Amino acid sequence: MKAKRNARSLFTVPFILLILALAACSSAGGTNGEGSSNAVKPESSDSQDASKAGAQNTSGGKKEGGNVVVLIPQDLDYLDPHLAVAAGTSEVLFNVFEGLLKPNEKGELLPAVAESYQVSPDGLTYTFKLRSGVKFHNGNPVTSQDVKFSYDRLAGTATGKPLNPAFQDVQAIEASDAGTVVITLKKNNSSFLTALTATVIPKDYQDSNKLPIGTGPFKFKEYVPGQRLVVEKFADYYVKGVPSLDKVEFRIITDATASLAALKSGEADIYPRIGNDPISTLGDSYTKLSAPQNLVQLMTFNISRKPFNDIKVRQAINYAIDKDEIIKGVALGNGTKLGSNLSPVLSKYYQAGLEDTYKTNLDKAKSLLAEAGYKDGFETTLSVPSNYQFHVDTAQVIVQQLAKVGIKVKIEPVEWAVWLDRIYKNRNYDLNIIGLDGKLDPYQILNKYLSDSANNFFNYKSDEFDKTLKAAVTEVDDAKRVALYKQVQTILSNDAAAVYIMDPNLNVALNKKLDGYKQYPLYVQDLSTVYFKE
Repeated sequence: MKAKRNARSLFTVPFILLILALAACSSAGGTNGEGSSNAVKPESSDSQDASKAGAQNTSGGKKEGGNVVVLIPQDLDYLDPHLAVAAGTSEVLFNVFEGLLKPNEKGELLPAVAESYQVSPDGLTYTFKLRSGVKFHNGNPVTSQDVKFSYDRLAGTATGKPLNPAFQDVQAIEASDAGTVVITLKKNNSSFLTALTATVIPKDYQDSNKLPIGTGPFKFKEYVPGQRLVVEKFADYYVKGVPSLDKVEFRIITDATASLAALKSGEADIYPRIGNDPISTLGDSYTKLSAPQNLVQLMTFNISRKPFNDIKVRQAINYAIDKDEIIKGVALGNGTKLGSNLSPVLSKYYQAGLEDTYKTNLDKAKSLLAEAGYKDGFETTLSVPSNYQFHVDTAQVIVQQLAKVGIKVKIEPVEWAVWLDRIYKNRNYDLNIIGLDGKLDPYQILNKYLSDSANNFFNYKSDEFDKTLKAAVTEVDDAKRVALYKQVQTILSNDAAAVYIMDPNLNVALNKKLDGYKQYPLYVQDLSTVYFKE
């Protein structure tokens, strides 16, 4: 869920993000011709079918087979995809699991386990027809009962406690026949389609955290905590010719220097999120990619703690921090300055101009601190996940900047597992630097700020924010919905809910023998399209 990504710009690949936000009066890629429902029938278009999109980019001397090692900087928090909260886990499990829908590298939602779907005119009923021939990794065919079990589990229909907040508006899930699933919502939710990328697992299966079984292009082979996750080609995958690789090892190396050494020695083949300085040492011996990524790097406040419960203190800190200096010094200029918790990658919903709300002004910062009763500043602790050097480097710059207004900051490096438990889950910290991964829909990004959200590790509370965001997700008029999403970004900015720093470019270095790698506007490592060249 959280991570750092840094980059030296080698070339930029712009992302055109298609957001399939359904409402009662809006279209989700087509209608049935009578205006009575929204429907998608992907078999009529290669661009709307994951089974066809996945087979693209396979020309040009493709060599079948081979093993690849991908470097990742953190361990997995769960193998069970319904329990995982870390983006670093989701990016790996993306290769093993699929939902009814699946995103592609453009951010488009494509039918996956589903073949097509319809949405009722009132936006409350979603009917999915399952794709024929989809199998689980244990060889069993996927049925509507498997989908019902999976999404009932996520919606907490039996417990009353959803595992995934995106399913909290689900009223009922029915398996009307072996190939049809009907999901009924309590109220219209324009972001619900994106929730249906959530993974489908076998009915009544209880061992997902030990032996995960999905429908993706790769199947689970081995997991050694703190060392590696290994997946292998699923021969019965429903997409023809996918994957090409026989085996992928996601090797866990938390030290950036050791990761670079592994790449240079040939022990590893792909190094995602490689740092600016390391990638500059690679010369022309590797393929290098760099692109914007729909991620928000920010410094969060624990707003339930003094002095951060005082808006003047939060505003003062925002005025004291020079984001341009951080972007230039840490990201080597390859980052987009932000003013709220949304990246310009989501261009339709992005509220431009907020990045200038708190232009660096040390005098203003000192004045606000004095008004809050901290004329001489104060001491605090800034917690940073130690496995993300980019955040550690950012913290070092921020410490120097805040010292100029009398705020003495101690950096506390925190191991990833400790970060997830103590900071994210138990909200035990003062300040924290992290990267929040992007989603395909603004509601799925912004809903963590809702007062009652389990993911609200900022302890942010605003009646105005809650009311406006909830209105946005149920609004059926597209223009009004966009305006409401822009309004909630402004609320976060005005409340100085955090220090929103940048969307840093994503760097990837690859063995030159590899091709087909795709960069996503999501936290994803998709190995299904990667192949060795002849």
